[in-house]
This record gives sequence, structure tokens and C-alpha cells, in this order.
Amino acid sequence: MAGCGMSCLKILGAVFGGGLLLTIGILLGHFAIPKGETGQGAPNWVKTVGRDLDESLLQSFMDQVESGKIRENLKALAARPHMATTEGDEELVKLMLSRWQDPQTGLDSASEDVYGAFLSFPDPQKPNSVTVVENSSLIFSTRRSEKNVTADQAHADVVQPYAAYAPPGTPRGKLVYANQGKRSDYQELVNMGIDLNGTIAITRYGGAGRADKAVNGAEFGVAGVVVYTDPADINDGRASEKETYPNSWYLPPSGVERGSYNGYFGDLLTPYYPAKDFTYRIKESEIQGIPPIPTQPIGFEDALMLICNLDGPEAPSAWQGSLNCTYKVGPGFRTGGMFPNTSDVQVNVHNQRRIKNSSNVMGFIRGSEEPDRYVLYGNHRDSWVHGAIDPSSGTAVMLEITRVLGKMLKEGKWRPRRSIIFGSWGAEEFGLIGSTEYTEEFYSKLRERSVAYINVDISVFANATLRAQGTPPAQSVIFAAAKQVQSPASSSGSVYDNWRNHFNRNSPIYGNIPNLGTLGAGSDYASFIHYLGITSMDIAYTYDRNKTSARIYPAYHTAFDTFDYADRFIDPGFTSHQAVARTAGNVLLRLADSLVLPLNVSDYGEKLDELYNVAAQGDFLANLSASNISLDPLKAAIGRFKLAAADFNQRITKLKEEESPSPLQIRMVNDQIMLLERAFLNPLAFPNKYYYSHVIWASKSSNHATFPGLADAYTNAVKTGDWDQVRKHLTIVVQAVESAASTLEAVA
Repeated sequence: MAGCGMSCLKILGAVFGGGLLLTIGILLGHFAIPKGETGQGAPNWVKTVGRDLDESLLQSFMDQVESGKIRENLKALAARPHMATTEGDEELVKLMLSRWQDPQTGLDSASEDVYGAFLSFPDPQKPNSVTVVENSSLIFSTRRSEKNVTADQAHADVVQPYAAYAPPGTPRGKLVYANQGKRSDYQELVNMGIDLNGTIAITRYGGAGRADKAVNGAEFGVAGVVVYTDPADINDGRASEKETYPNSWYLPPSGVERGSYNGYFGDLLTPYYPAKDFTYRIKESEIQGIPPIPTQPIGFEDALMLICNLDGPEAPSAWQGSLNCTYKVGPGFRTGGMFPNTSDVQVNVHNQRRIKNSSNVMGFIRGSEEPDRYVLYGNHRDSWVHGAIDPSSGTAVMLEITRVLGKMLKEGKWRPRRSIIFGSWGAEEFGLIGSTEYTEEFYSKLRERSVAYINVDISVFANATLRAQGTPPAQSVIFAAAKQVQSPASSSGSVYDNWRNHFNRNSPIYGNIPNLGTLGAGSDYASFIHYLGITSMDIAYTYDRNKTSARIYPAYHTAFDTFDYADRFIDPGFTSHQAVARTAGNVLLRLADSLVLPLNVSDYGEKLDELYNVAAQGDFLANLSASNISLDPLKAAIGRFKLAAADFNQRITKLKEEESPSPLQIRMVNDQIMLLERAFLNPLAFPNKYYYSHVIWASKSSNHATFPGLADAYTNAVKTGDWDQVRKHLTIVVQAVESAASTLEAVA
């Protein structure tokens, strides 16, 4: 500044004077506007930026949801089979687009996103089968398709039963019964002295994943696998035609559960990348988690012929089923049975794998105040056959929700605070492909902007009670919605009350409340929670566990999952569909319109305590201590998290008490809520599991109900004596919980 002189002083004076005038102007402008008013000249966003959820509009939405409309939707959706990429599926793509582009009830916009999905289909010219053969003679063959029992079941596009992704082949060998195809089941057969090399194993659904039944069998030398649904697991033991559909909701003897025999989710050739034309694809030989040996599902009427003629030792009591015979394990058939005791079983699979275009249909409603924050709602569109329950019950509900919201939008009565994105996912049945490819393609945007994901796949398994699953922050918003919806079972009680009566738990904080289930990877929420760390939930109605032990609704993935089945046995009157639409729609509106996101971060503390307590007692703790491993750092991290969450909730309470809370403060706390779930992600925690990065919710094989990585590492250490991985996964958990706590702590 030397040598500047008088000219510099003048410049400094001018700058200071200008700054002073600007400050006075800002203060005058601020205090000239009376409290509680915006002033006539204020821009419109000033008037609306602080608006909160309109409870009257919420009630209006629920009043407009019609059960009759949902029934009409389902009848149209299930009119023909619509397996992914087939003509029936393409027709539904057009239907979704037309509904969401309707000038009276449509959304702001709708689009079709196409992916080149790697799929698996049976050869229509060479049907799959399971046969009994002796030398070159065919003695018995399983049905090629289910028996037609109603008019709406029959259609030329009904796909023959098959195991998607099972390789082609015609292995032949002596039959053994391997229960559920778990690794322990095959080991039990070996312990009985049975040589499994070259055998054909018949297994029942349940216990292990579809693909695992074949993967496990191959490890023991099994050449082919047959899978069936035992009436003990799906029909409460009922096995005769007169006791099953169309006379009840139970599965007929010819029913065959189709499915994807794939242990992972997403397109199998493009893990972590969207399946576009430009995308690098791995070799088929590099795919993991699919059957290495031919595999074929059959109905239990055919399974009876095979199992009830087996020779060998009697199967353990836990392996017995309801086929009206004593199950034996083989190998081979008994003397004096239906088949010669020298005959073999042959599995004939002619599946073809190929890349086909599959579409997501996306619908958009632009938010008014926070258009860059997304609330997502999704349901897959494709089915195995007619798919009235799975997934069309969910699609029918989604279409009714969007009809009501679209009407309110077009009439100018409503626009959400945040943007809403609806997804009609393609190729879910083959492994959650459409939703996973979407999260891959828009990975960065969705991670930065997504508030929550609501999934309604099968909306009504049965009509007894609500069943909700989700991450802990979702509990509060689901409870709030369920309390406002009248239960179809009672003119005075709410969905919440009925839910608590059927599924409840004692919370140390809230007392007796409905039990919110946890999310695995069984539907389209998988990539949102495990890969992106977005707060997720799944909402449905289900059956009374005191009245049935069915593994799932009996017609699941069969040709009997039709509109008639849904209309007569699952939800006559469609009042449970209506209750799901009102509940899910209520949750959606609360997430989209509430000034402060209605997700309670403190509820994570209770879950962390629950997981910790399993590890901090009994043999688990004793073995850790013997290996000089302390849980004290984890206990301290959880304590820090709970204190941070309590302090965070107090700050929210104070903000809500303010007459005009700062929009920047509101945005700040909402971002902390939104990002909490992401804090539990560690992409290096589970290197051998595609997409799994959520330290709290990753899959596990251990029976210990604690943190998944810690549980699996502990179980392995007990067997091997190597405790290094336990130390590693304990570090991963502590770091994740500390990270979550810091996310909630006040910004410095």
C-alpha cells in the first residue's frame, strides 16, 4: 500500500460507505416485513417455502381411493400372461404409459427406459421334463403344464414350468431325496453312507434359495436336481384336488412354482453397470450364483410318484412331508413299486439364454419447493404367468394411487413439495433386473437426491392384516399412516390396531407396537437399500399366521395365479387392496409434502442395541473374550449414536416450534435425515457379494442375529480358529456406527 496516498483513502471510504448502505438496506428490508407476512411484492417461493403437510388433502386422497377401480385394474393387468419381454409384457408397457400420460389423470410426464437384459427361457419346441427310464425305455414323464381348472387360466402364452438360468442337459442317475437342498441336507445323506456322485436329487422349496439347491448338490457330485412344492409347506398338508383351487385357495396337485434360479440380483452380465448397448459384458462362464447342473421344477402330484417309490433308509422326521407316504431317501426305487428298481431318473432341460430388451416405465411429478429431492415408489410389472397377485396386485394399487394423485395434479389442487418418481420395473422375476439397472444408471443422482423408496410388490398375499418391512427410520411414517386408515376387518379399528393384534413386539421405548420386519433382497427395494443406502420399505397385506403355515400364498408363481383366484380367495371385495393403497399413498404423501421428513432417526438406536446384545452374551461373548476381542468400542459407538440422535430430534422439535423456521435449517436437517442410511454403507465390507454394502442389512449365512459381517466372521472363526476376520468386521461395524453418529451431530 506504500505510496497509495489520498486516492487509496478515497477508494477505501467509498467501499466502506457502500457496504454500510448495503447492510442498512438489508436490515430495513428484513424488519420492514411484519412477522408472519411475506409482503405483497415478495416472490411466490417465499410464500410457499415453509408450507407443511396438508392433513385435509391427505384425507381427501384416501377418500378418493376406490376398491372398484383397483379391481378393474387387476382384471386388465392379469388378462393374459406377461412374462418379461413377451408380447403381454409389451402391452402392459403401453398401458402404463397411457395411464400416466392421460390428460385428466396423468402425471407430469412418463417415459420408457430400455435395457438389454440377459434372460433365460425354455425351448418351446423341446419341452423340459423329468422322466423315469430303464435302459432306452420311457416309463414315466412329468406333466408339461398345469391342469386347466378355470377359463381365465387357459392361454397360449402360458410358459411351461422351468428353472430360469438352469443350464441345458439330460443327466441321468439314481434318485435321492435331499429335503430342502441345503448343504447340511446333502451332508446328512453322505453321513447315512449314500454316495451322491452321479445321482439326481429331488428337493422341496424352502430352506435354501432356488439356485443354492443345485449349487450345493453339485458340490457333492449330484448330476441334476428336481424341485417341487410340498403340500406340507404350502397347503397346510392338503393334497387332493377336492381340497384345492378352484375349491379353495390351496395349490392344486399339478401346480408348479416357476422362478429365477439366480443367487444374485441385477443383470448377470453387467454387474455394477446399466445393461445398455455400450456396456461391457462379462463372459457367461464368469457368472456366479446360477445352477451348474440341469434343474427342473415339477408339481407335487408328480413328486408323489417319485418320492413315494423310493428305496433306502427312512428320511429324518424333519424331512417328512404330506405326500401320503413315508419319505425314504434312496438311492433308487424300491422293489414292488410303480417303477422297476433298476430304473433311473433323467432330468431333461433345454433352456436357452439370450439378451432381450426389457423396459422400465417411469412416471414423474415435479416437486414445487424441493424438486431436487426424490420420493420413489415402485412395483415390478412382469410375471411368470398371469401374475394376478405377483405382481399385478401391486401394479393395480399403484395405478389407483397415481390416478388419484394425477387427478388432483391436473385439477390444480395439489403439487408435492418434493418430486415423486414412480417405477414400473421390468424383468424383476429374473433377478430384480429393471430396478437394479435403474439404480446403476442413475447411481450418483439417486444417492445425492433420494429421500426414500416405497416398494409395493405383492400388495395382498391375503386379507388378514398389514405386513410392513423397512429400515428403522421408516417405522414412524408407516405407523402414522396406518393409524389413519380404517381396517377392512373392523368399522372402528385402524389398520395399525389390526396389525398390532396380529404381529407385535415389546419395544423398550414405545411398549407394545406392530412389528416392522426387516428387508432382505426379495424384491425391488434390494438395490435401493443395499447398494445406494436409501431408506426403504415394503408394504402389503398378508394372512393370519395362526390360521395357516403356508410359506407364501399357495398359487405363487404358478398358472393358477389368476384374476379369478384373487377375486374369490385372496381379497373378495378388494378392501385389503384399498387399505394398502390408502396406507402406501399416505406414506408417500407424508414423505413428499412434510416440511421436515417424517423419518425418526432415533429408531435406529433400538435396532443397534438389539444387534449388539446378541453378540454381548453367552458363548458369543465368551469366545470373543477368549480371543482378546472387546466389544467396548462398539458399545461406545452405539452410545454416541443414540446421544446424537436424541440431540438431533431436540433440534428438530425446536425448529418446528419456530413461527418461521429458516429454510436453510430445514434443508440442513432434512439432508441429515436423508443421508443417515448412506452412513452405514461400506463398499469394501463384503467384496464377494455383489451390491451388498450396508453394514447393518447385508445378507448372512450365520444363524446369529447380530451384525451380518460380524456374525459370519464369528461362525467361521469358531470352525477354523482364525479370528482376524472377526476383528476386521468389528472394525467395519464400529466405523459405520461412528459415521452414522457424526452424520447426525450438529454441523460445526
